[in-house]
Amino acid sequence: MTARLSDIAAQAGVSEATVSRVLNGKPGVAAATRESVLAALDVLGYERPVRLRQRSAGLVGLITPELDNPIFPALAQVIGQALTRQGYTPVLATQTPGGSTEDELVDMLVERGVAGIIFVSGLHADTTADMGRYDRLRGKGVPYVLINGFSAKVQAPFVSPDDRAAMVLAVTHLAALGHSRIGLAVGPKRFVPVLRKIEGFGKGMRERFGLSPEETDELVQHSLYTLEGGQAAAAALIAKGCTAIVCASDMMALGAIRAARQQGLQVPRDVSVVGFDDSPLIAFTDPPLTTIRQPVQAMGQAAVRALLEEIGGTPAPHSEFVFMPELVVRGSTASAPAPAPASPTS
Repeated sequence: MTARLSDIAAQAGVSEATVSRVLNGKPGVAAATRESVLAALDVLGYERPVRLRQRSAGLVGLITPELDNPIFPALAQVIGQALTRQGYTPVLATQTPGGSTEDELVDMLVERGVAGIIFVSGLHADTTADMGRYDRLRGKGVPYVLINGFSAKVQAPFVSPDDRAAMVLAVTHLAALGHSRIGLAVGPKRFVPVLRKIEGFGKGMRERFGLSPEETDELVQHSLYTLEGGQAAAAALIAKGCTAIVCASDMMALGAIRAARQQGLQVPRDVSVVGFDDSPLIAFTDPPLTTIRQPVQAMGQAAVRALLEEIGGTPAPHSEFVFMPELVVRGSTASAPAPAPASPTS
């Protein structure tokens, strides 16, 4: 236990004697200090002593899509750590193909008495979904925060990256490298982040090349947010003569690189590829991926702060907290290939 005491004390920023007093239920420790020690136990993976477990501030549900896309585990980790630091216990509920729906997961969490719920890329991002489900959840007295996707119909705090600005960043970078035939590979059109990316892409192409909305639409390819989806979208864009492709996720970007290679093209010599997310390990792909970094740390912490304010009785504003993404330039983008020489005339 001595080693444990030193670990917990270091994590909580208190003395080992204070940790001992908290664990043994002794008086004379400030409430905030006690919570810091208990949160340190959670973060380090130690079980709380039985008599202290009921002091947990409660459960908070986190509903995410499938975890195949590395950006979702990254968000879940940030949110989970922020919650445990505040004495809450995160409950991860993941949607999987053929598994529980978002509504079923919400019902399960509500039955377990969660203090609040954070939704990541849920039905709130789908413009065709019934937003009444969120009103019904609020009617049950469960506060919630929504990440990635905005709806004016839902009275709750939203947290999003600036998808429009992200696409302008990507187009500006590629244009500076000499590319003019730039394609966009995105997910299904019904999702709010997709619509925003298309708007930003259109703005960038209009400002850089004077393209009309109709001309820009020709350069947008919808597919699934998967490696296979990116591969299919990129193949179609390469067939349209694109020398650079901006993708709506890093997984799609890896598919785009595969599509280029299948056609005997090299990335970035023949085709430049830009991803979106800056998922863990994406810097170590071949080539290392140029991508738009989602500010995962700031977004996750903002979502937790907004939710805890609501849980504490201070209604968070019905507004959207928008975070500026960052272009991370690596090895998958380069100067546009030189145009093929014109065939000599006889």
